[in-house]
Amino acid sequence: MAEDTVLVTGGAGFIGSHLVDRLVQEGHRVVVVDNLSTGRREHVNPRAAFYQVDITDPELHGLLRRERPRWVSHHAAQSSVLVSVRDPLYDARVNILGSLNLLEACRAAGVEKVVFASSGGAIYGEPRYLPCDEAHPLQPLAPYGVSKVAVEKYLVLYQRSFGLPSVILRYGNVYGPRQDPYGEAGVVAIFTLAMLEGRRPVVFGSGEQERDFLYVDDAVEANLHALKGAKEEAYNIGTQQGVSVNRIFALLKGIIGYEGGPQYSSPRPGEVFKVHLDNSLAAKGLGWSPRVGLEEGLVKTVEYFRHGIASP
Repeated sequence: MAEDTVLVTGGAGFIGSHLVDRLVQEGHRVVVVDNLSTGRREHVNPRAAFYQVDITDPELHGLLRRERPRWVSHHAAQSSVLVSVRDPLYDARVNILGSLNLLEACRAAGVEKVVFASSGGAIYGEPRYLPCDEAHPLQPLAPYGVSKVAVEKYLVLYQRSFGLPSVILRYGNVYGPRQDPYGEAGVVAIFTLAMLEGRRPVVFGSGEQERDFLYVDDAVEANLHALKGAKEEAYNIGTQQGVSVNRIFALLKGIIGYEGGPQYSSPRPGEVFKVHLDNSLAAKGLGWSPRVGLEEGLVKTVEYFRHGIASP
């Protein structure tokens, strides 16, 4: 086994590609697995080994036996709440069965630890209290959240029954460079590109819905802590602050110099109205806390999109 090999599923995607860059920078040998359904090949660090493989594919087992990673960071997913509502079977096939296929491959290959990208924004449902801590009941409103909860439960089972350690990271609403501005999720990227192109961004619902907006570099930092020394547990990875969609619009409008207003539309099904995350357990157990403030992160994101991105 290569002592410092890390395999990243979804490593051509938004968060995963940033994580790959940091791992390469720190001297790790990195293996990327991504089917490129939403990831971009050009986002994969040229110093990483790349395999265009779906996590549901049986080929994954042979791949892990050959590459023998020490650690696996699992970011590959069907990540749209709306897609999960429209097609729960597809969501479960990718997120639950794909993750199980990966866990079986990890078990057979002798992987030392799995870090799983879960969702603090989707698994708690409509919060009973704020900020949500890790003890909050798990009552997701959409199939996407259910699939994340299911994989979390399987990870606990694999740890207890098969001795495969894991760390679960329950992300807030991660944003930053490389986020897809053409999909149905990722309000910061979608608003940013629309404003830069002179289009009116669409706000679904009143815009008073709140999320815990986390800059991508902070999410990456949490992964590094989780891979190398964290206790096997679930951790909220957020800022402890709820920020409304209307506030995000106003901040981006000021940064970009956009002169228009939003276009309001009907609320979307399956989405929580307000959620933000208590990160005190991550501070204690991971030695992690967010470093990038919201306005700083938005400025960095706008600069990325100003310099142009390729159409999908």
